[in-house]
Amino acid sequence: MTKAELIEKMAKDAGISKVAAGAALASFTDGVTKSLKKKNGKITLVGFGTFKKVYRKTRKGRNPQTGEIIKIKGKNVVKFKASKNLI
Repeated sequence: MTKAELIEKMAKDAGISKVAAGAALASFTDGVTKSLKKKNGKITLVGFGTFKKVYRKTRKGRNPQTGEIIKIKGKNVVKFKASKNLI
């Protein structure tokens, strides 16, 4: 499903215009982004799942072309755990 398809479905299900549905989706994604940027970012949507920011440690990798061992820097990533109701 694309963003446009999601906006169309939201508008139809809620009985609102596509513009209003687009604004609601933009507000939701903005809120999720801002929450996950915080130090211990975590969002729980009951019946859907949990988004959680975690730090992936620095690790060693291998260049597939040369076989040389390289260092992969650590970084923050977002993990999603689906609720039992979603699957």
